[in-house]
Amino acid sequence: MSALSEIGVFADVLVTVEVELDHKVVTMRELLELQVGSVIKLTRSAGENIDIRVGGALLGFGEIVIIEDLMGVRITDFNLEE
Repeated sequence: MSALSEIGVFADVLVTVEVELDHKVVTMRELLELQVGSVIKLTRSAGENIDIRVGGALLGFGEIVIIEDLMGVRITDFNLEE
């Protein structure tokens, strides 16, 4: 039995998927000093997995991909831990 057949009537419920690169805490001064072209340094490095969340819960991990002029996320792993 597939996962889709198990959820039945819930299959078409809309959910918000969030792709999270990183978190950064800044002071109000730093926030107000931001301008177009400013760079916010993050702790993650290029090539690291990014978090994929649904309803705030960690669903899995992915990596950023560029397809023509669009950005997407390739899923690399699912978080199956309870």
